[in-house]
Amino acid sequence: MTDSFLQFLGLVKRSGNLLEGYNRCEEAIQKNKKIYLIILSMDLSPKSRKEFLKYCHEKGIKCIECYSKEELGSSVGRQEINILAVLNKNMSDKLMDSYK
Repeated sequence: MTDSFLQFLGLVKRSGNLLEGYNRCEEAIQKNKKIYLIILSMDLSPKSRKEFLKYCHEKGIKCIECYSKEELGSSVGRQEINILAVLNKNMSDKLMDSYK
């Protein structure tokens, strides 16, 4: 894995500032936990995509749609993952910068 975005995503996970999966991310949003960035895989179902884009719009959360669920999963030590939430502003900003 040579992509700086995916490498930094692994660091975010190890620092404890990453939520993984639909249920954990949705629960955090509904409980108004401070989330700075949502990352959606490119192969997320249309229904889930629509739901999370709606959450992001309503709550003012930045959202990135990138990479396959396998690529995102491998960067955080899982086989695959569709939805991630970043809980740290500085890390969120760094991910946004490396995504551009």
